[in-house]
Amino acid sequence: MSVTRPRGTNDFLPEDTVKWQQIEKLLRDLCAEYGFQEIRTPIFEDTELFVRGVGGTTDIVQKEMYTFTDQGDRSLTLRPENTASAARAYLENKMFGLAQPVKLYYMGPMFRYERPQAGRFRQFHQFGIEVFGSSSPLADAEIIAFAWEFYNRLGLKGLSLQINSVGCPACRPNHKEALKDFCRDNLNKFCATCQDRFERNPLRMLDCKSPVCQELLNNSPEIIDHLCPDCTQHFSKVQELLDAAGIPYQINPRLVRGLDYYTKTAFEISLKEIGAQSAVCGGGRYDGLISDLGGQPTPSVGFALGMERIFAALKSQGIDHFCTQNTDAYIAVLDQNEKTLTTAFKLALALRQAGLACEQDLLARSLKAQFKQADRLNAAYTVIVGGEELSEGKAQVRNLANSSQELVPLENICNYLKESGDK
Repeated sequence: MSVTRPRGTNDFLPEDTVKWQQIEKLLRDLCAEYGFQEIRTPIFEDTELFVRGVGGTTDIVQKEMYTFTDQGDRSLTLRPENTASAARAYLENKMFGLAQPVKLYYMGPMFRYERPQAGRFRQFHQFGIEVFGSSSPLADAEIIAFAWEFYNRLGLKGLSLQINSVGCPACRPNHKEALKDFCRDNLNKFCATCQDRFERNPLRMLDCKSPVCQELLNNSPEIIDHLCPDCTQHFSKVQELLDAAGIPYQINPRLVRGLDYYTKTAFEISLKEIGAQSAVCGGGRYDGLISDLGGQPTPSVGFALGMERIFAALKSQGIDHFCTQNTDAYIAVLDQNEKTLTTAFKLALALRQAGLACEQDLLARSLKAQFKQADRLNAAYTVIVGGEELSEGKAQVRNLANSSQELVPLENICNYLKESGDK
């Protein structure tokens, strides 16, 4: 039996990765404009980090984590998300001693054991930004504006931004009790997961995907009606800032997100065209996470977006403005003697050292086959080395766009190609 990739994972071939690199460059450029700096955390962490940070009642912790015991009998988990890791790094590396706020971004693979389907994979990739140390609604509005600008630069249309406030420890208990009172008489009609959440974390019932549970929750108490004055003021200011930025949004009082650490602002950006898993970005404020991990109370806000879903969204709208990887020059040889091959090899190195993308024949092909390979690589020029021209210290340089050809001294080929490319 042949060996295949694990279920729920993907191979990204060169024609895919060149697109990934362009999306990543756009994200890095935006981070530079907004003042975010990159952080890289381990792919696996102590399991306790995610239990304490993400929340013991979440689907991620209860059902989806890739957890294993290492040879030192330590429980480790492949990261299912990166906010908890970034918070741990902020705390462990004493970044609270830096000028605040600390603005970080990351990108990389995450791991969750769930049923693979469109938009969901067991190894998937996320980009995210985190702002540690600011309680201002300006920080909330800034990260939403970042996400909105990113999708606008991609050219995506029909995006929907939904926002909500999930309150804080001061006001959330009142809403929890009101929600429990609303659900109590029909509790036996809810799914087993919701019945389990009823006592431990009833807010998570609002995130249930069961149509039956969602129907039962119609007209349930809304947390917006139970917000304390501070949360009310904060949420109002976020809306004012989004209005000032011209970013359209809808208030969704049932939006709670899937992680326990959220406080106050929560938001999602969705695109219905990509199917059931329509959310392409989500995040919010998590003012209690750092203290949950043992640090001092530190207001924080951030979001993450799924890279695979970006490409699904672009495909759904027929957007393909990616540039293929171009080759400036292909070095072809007329014959396979030692002098010709050595000269071609040295010329290829010289062109690369000058910053030109260059390929050469590595399979001892015929000249005709080398020309075909140059075409496949979309080379701008073919440099033909060998024959009488080589004895004169020259090579033929052929422009593949117009088939013109010129004899150029070997020592001048680099400048010739650069000057031709500038025209």
